[in-house]
Amino acid sequence: MVLRRLVIEKNAYHDSVVLMSLTQEIQRLHGIEGALVGMATDLNKDSARALGFGDAEMERAGPGDLIIALTGDDAGALDEAEKRIASRLERKARARERASGEEALYPSLAEVPIRAGGIAAISVPGAYAAREAREALRRGLHVFLFSDNVSLEDELALKQMGLREGLLVMGPDCGTAVIGGVGLGFANKVRPGRIGIVAASGTGLQQVLAVIDELGEGITNAIGTGGRDLRNEIGGITTLMGLDILEKDDSTKVKVLISKPPHDDVRLKVIDFLEKGSKPAVVCFMGDEGHAPGGAATCSDRATVAFAGSLEEAAAMACSLASEGVSREIYPQERIEALARDLAALQEPQVSDVRMSAAHGASPRYLRGLYGGGTLCEETLAILARAGVGVYSNATWLPEFMLEDPETSRAHTCIDMGDDYFTRGRPHPMLEPGLRVPRYLREARDPEVGILLFDVVLGYGCHPDPAGVMAEAVREAAELAAREKRPLIQIAVLVGTSGDPQGLSRQEKVLRDAGATVLSSNRAAARLVALMLERARDRAGEAPGGVLDVR
Repeated sequence: MVLRRLVIEKNAYHDSVVLMSLTQEIQRLHGIEGALVGMATDLNKDSARALGFGDAEMERAGPGDLIIALTGDDAGALDEAEKRIASRLERKARARERASGEEALYPSLAEVPIRAGGIAAISVPGAYAAREAREALRRGLHVFLFSDNVSLEDELALKQMGLREGLLVMGPDCGTAVIGGVGLGFANKVRPGRIGIVAASGTGLQQVLAVIDELGEGITNAIGTGGRDLRNEIGGITTLMGLDILEKDDSTKVKVLISKPPHDDVRLKVIDFLEKGSKPAVVCFMGDEGHAPGGAATCSDRATVAFAGSLEEAAAMACSLASEGVSREIYPQERIEALARDLAALQEPQVSDVRMSAAHGASPRYLRGLYGGGTLCEETLAILARAGVGVYSNATWLPEFMLEDPETSRAHTCIDMGDDYFTRGRPHPMLEPGLRVPRYLREARDPEVGILLFDVVLGYGCHPDPAGVMAEAVREAAELAAREKRPLIQIAVLVGTSGDPQGLSRQEKVLRDAGATVLSSNRAAARLVALMLERARDRAGEAPGGVLDVR
């Protein structure tokens, strides 16, 4: 018999990241079959209904109320889970109080004694986010708005208000920022330096931060804008404010802008602003080539703005400019080609086995990529598209390659598992990478899959051991392929810095020991895959987008 317990706490705000992690923890308890700890948003109510809850009290709950919904087969297990939730939330509150002798909990922002000029980091249900952000602006605070589900109209109104008051509105749905050395949201530990960044992409910003750190440079500030800032409706308000801050900051020597391709009018406005500045700038509009036919990075008409074709390249170009022209690269083409040769050599001992497998109809032909970082997934799609490889996805801009069902891969496929479809009522894979494991192993069981590609993102706010979680999946996938006598290449993109709390070198070792090839650049991993596909295509004499033969 399934037992159900529902607790509603009125007017009890809690950080959504904390609640998602807590839900995951409770779901692992013995005797618990299902759990939801979240604010009473429509989305979370749907998830509670999926667990079998339909109480009138829950239906009356609003986005400012906390829902605790538990199912299990043991009343004692439900009691234990409820106690643990109360304890965790209380401990979190005490930790915040202890973090500084001045900190305390308040029921609303309006009651907080505030010194103007600081930053309000807001992570509340979307229905309340605009109200809290407006209150923060009224109190003279910049806003880091982690919350999503904020309307475009509210975003525009907030940013126009911020512009009038000279205050930044970073977001909504802003995942990462580093201001004055302090990380907000999912942020990496990066040394101080001479590069300032404005980014409309969370994991894109993290990738650039990681490469800058690996190349020995550092940053002044990294300002997130939210993914819609460069749309025509918003007009790049936060982007332009952020670039202006970097222009006036004496510590910033080079500016970097990262975004999906903006609206044409906004693009002209932003590039014109950068060209009139006194400092060199690097722009990476995801999906744009960023290169002239000869291979050199293109520049704006006044040659003060250089366009990069990838996140790694944007970071490397910024480092070169900061060090006055010293060229730096992590993965030059020769290194990628050497990696491709190494992987091919690793497969050679299995040739006879592969032929045996192929004789039984199994032919490892396709790439399958599973990403937690949406920008990283999109960058891979762009790089493979440039190489003439068609890839199906739930995040593609090409309608002919949009998957009808995100649960079902076909041919070459890359999936953004941080998409709302997969995170509905569940933690984001950057918080809980284990949610990708069942899909990863399902792809590994497909005899037509020859390459598995995935990302591991480190930093504050992320899972404490994402490599450890994925390493188990890598081992199991390798064992599956070995039992069926077919080759399977597994490639991990590790995004992080040596200062991140998970330990960059430790995370890399865990993945390598499990059997994955580990690269610190998403561009390099995508180029490696493209090279392997290209060579296989040449050998097979097939059209672009053709099969992969890893033999």
